[in-house]
Amino acid sequence: MKINGTNQPNVNPYQKQLHRQTPIRSEQQKKADQLQISDQAKKMQEFNGVHPAREQHVNTIKQEIDAGQYKVEAEQVAKKMLAFWRK
Repeated sequence: MKINGTNQPNVNPYQKQLHRQTPIRSEQQKKADQLQISDQAKKMQEFNGVHPAREQHVNTIKQEIDAGQYKVEAEQVAKKMLAFWRK
């Protein structure tokens, strides 16, 4: 018995699926990326600088460090760390 290949025509079973996906892809590519910034974010961007209370707090800490008087309260740090990781 001699076999000369398959008796099925050359059919790609995925051809129909490819044709269906082509229009979908072109529609998705037409959409452009958009960026929307909230009003609150715009207000935050307008304020260029550090809040005065924050700046004063940082300067106080810097002075204490320079003078060698700054002390870290280990118990407070541990409590804050636990509160952060328990969220």
